[in-house]
Amino acid sequence: METLKICDAIVCEDTRVTGQLLKLLDLPKKEYISYHGYSDEGKIQYIMSRLQKDEHLALVTDAGTPGISDPGSIIVARARDAGIKIEVIPGPAAFLAALSASGLPIHQFLYLGFLPMKKGRKTLLESFKTEERTIVFYESVHRIEKTLSELAEVLKDQPQRKLVLARELTKLHEEHFCTTIELISELTYTKKGEFVIVLDKA
Repeated sequence: METLKICDAIVCEDTRVTGQLLKLLDLPKKEYISYHGYSDEGKIQYIMSRLQKDEHLALVTDAGTPGISDPGSIIVARARDAGIKIEVIPGPAAFLAALSASGLPIHQFLYLGFLPMKKGRKTLLESFKTEERTIVFYESVHRIEKTLSELAEVLKDQPQRKLVLARELTKLHEEHFCTTIELISELTYTKKGEFVIVLDKA
């Protein structure tokens, strides 16, 4: 809250979502700079020019931690390269929450962000057969059924391998579903929001 009070402007995915956040926290209105996955190089250069004038900008996301499977990582990288000081305020990250609640071994894990949609996808899924670390990745509501079906097919020789499906983590409608590869087809879940899949090691 202190950072949002004292910053010169807020770089955010959706100005409406960030506006609601400040309103809920009873904080004064701020200048918002919209920055998301469709922003162009010009917007990045504009943000950098503000930072290079020693302005204090806060980067926030609609959900989760800035920079984790999020375009904000580009801003952070550019700022680092320019020698601009970065301060991190830890927040909820869906994949860490899913790992913590999964009950699977997490002293070592492989985080994959979102799986590739086409190129390299089949090879990556095949590699799950022998991966000796717990695997965690994100999936959208539009592809969750396809991905679960692909996992069931690729790992059919490992029917008892555990899988945890988590939905809307750290939000109001958070849910967790535990199953095995063998029983994926029997899994019933709400097809809304974004998902995290946690797959037991081979």
